[in-house]
Amino acid sequence: MGNINIIETRMRGFIEDIQHPRQKKKLNINDLEYQLRQQIEDYYDMDGYTLFYETIQKMAEEQVLSPIMNKQTNGRSPGLPLFYWVNVKKQETKWDRLEMLKRNDLLDFTYYNQHPEWQTDDEWERILNVYDFLKKEEERELVSLEERSLELFGHEKFLSDEKLFPEGKGFLQRIGVNKEKLKTVKYGEPFVYWLKRGCDLTSIKRILIVENLSFFHTSVKLLEEDLLDYEPEMIIYGEGKKIESSFSFFFRMFPEQPYLFYYAGDLDAEGYSIFVRLKERFDDCSIQPALKIYRKMLECREFANEERKQVRNELHKNAFFSWFTEEEQALLESLWVTQKRIPQEVLTIESWRKWL
Repeated sequence: MGNINIIETRMRGFIEDIQHPRQKKKLNINDLEYQLRQQIEDYYDMDGYTLFYETIQKMAEEQVLSPIMNKQTNGRSPGLPLFYWVNVKKQETKWDRLEMLKRNDLLDFTYYNQHPEWQTDDEWERILNVYDFLKKEEERELVSLEERSLELFGHEKFLSDEKLFPEGKGFLQRIGVNKEKLKTVKYGEPFVYWLKRGCDLTSIKRILIVENLSFFHTSVKLLEEDLLDYEPEMIIYGEGKKIESSFSFFFRMFPEQPYLFYYAGDLDAEGYSIFVRLKERFDDCSIQPALKIYRKMLECREFANEERKQVRNELHKNAFFSWFTEEEQALLESLWVTQKRIPQEVLTIESWRKWL
């Protein structure tokens, strides 16, 4: 019995030292046994491995350890999986249940009852801040998520940067509150645009969105010389995927009236997806591909290069291709199959001249 206590006591002490209150840890049991052999002189004389094996089994039954079931074993007899998860340390409830019940009208404490390891002083302070806010929610104005985060949690990125604040990830879900209840709004990012000379805000009808900076500047030059397709009154620099989050900013800047948006990006998988997602997200707007510009790009196929590290969405590709003629679709499909792309930069002031 004394032998069992020596092995088990040492093992439980080691496991307790490495247990974390919130996340599992991976344990190589050969490393654990090696430490025991180094610490206990008569390990072999007391048939230490048998006692080690029995203690591992007991701790697995208690769910202190969980075996990682793969083909790797410790190579001993009787055998054990080589790796185990050291499960999170179970903790007793710390918060006053009466205080939790007082705030149960606006918050949900189910998660904390099931996961007492989250019942920390810092978490309770955050909960009190949110509860006090919710009591006066109707009196508050809409602000950005960053502004509200700073007010309630002391840092503007608490709810948005999980690397900086891992405890911020899932906080609102833990208390059963959504961002809308905190009176927050996600503002669109400002974008760069060019307004044609002589146009005022009320005369804008046609707007060209271009994906890349080089072609944005080229488009501005062509517009000033009245050489740009569609004769837009405004050109917006989409800045790649950023247009998907910045596009809503347009409707905060300009009058509410019908607009016709043309989109021109790279002829590649990412460009197709940006257009399709933009059109789907803002389906109440008239958004279509700038076919005249894309056709000029197709004529520059000799500049096609390799498409690298892009997500290839077949549905987006098909939706984009449907705007083109059968002959054009065949050319686009050839690019797709060979994983080639035509960057927007093929359209320069110099190359544009051949279409004049």
